[in-house]
Amino acid sequence: MPGQIFKELKSHAPFTIFGTITGIVIMVSVLKLPYEASYNIFYVLHPLHVFLSALVTAAMYKLHTCKRIGSNCIKGQCNFWALTIIGYLGSVGIATISDSLIPYVAESMLGMPNRGVHLGFIEKWWLVNPLAILGIVIAYIKPRTKFPHAGHVLLSTWASLFHMIMAKIEIVGWFSYVAIFIFLFLAVWIPCCVSDIVFPLLFVKENKAAQKG
Repeated sequence: MPGQIFKELKSHAPFTIFGTITGIVIMVSVLKLPYEASYNIFYVLHPLHVFLSALVTAAMYKLHTCKRIGSNCIKGQCNFWALTIIGYLGSVGIATISDSLIPYVAESMLGMPNRGVHLGFIEKWWLVNPLAILGIVIAYIKPRTKFPHAGHVLLSTWASLFHMIMAKIEIVGWFSYVAIFIFLFLAVWIPCCVSDIVFPLLFVKENKAAQKG
């Protein structure tokens, strides 16, 4: 498993760097955006991130546990409630770390004046949680991973960015850009790969081990 984790992190690093660069470009363009506007944009991007994350996480679990005929899964071979729990924790839990907690650490370390945590599954529970469930249901019916994962990475980058813009980023020389780039990259790279790939596969491995026993 450590080797698989390293392989996945390495393969996803280039696209994550690309996503982070787009984040820096967006940041330069909207740096003076008012708090309310940044808040509203965050609560568009974060719920969409949760939706795609739930879709990919649940689909990854489904594809590795269901009995297959050709390219199709037989629904009855995958436990829906197990898939729901794994999809929810892997999306809402890890997306919160990526979009809210890591940016908050960055905001605190950089001394941003309006820093805050903004836990979407609590602040906007009526929006974030239903979208996570919707992603899980779609994954159960028609599991797909490739395009949703790419969209997940970009949405996570931009959600983390607008979380920091809410805190009023102050750019002071090139060091600020480098620090924000690093935090944006880390906020997406490890959590997104863990959420979409590593987290669901941990349970697949345990299931297989249990079946052998």
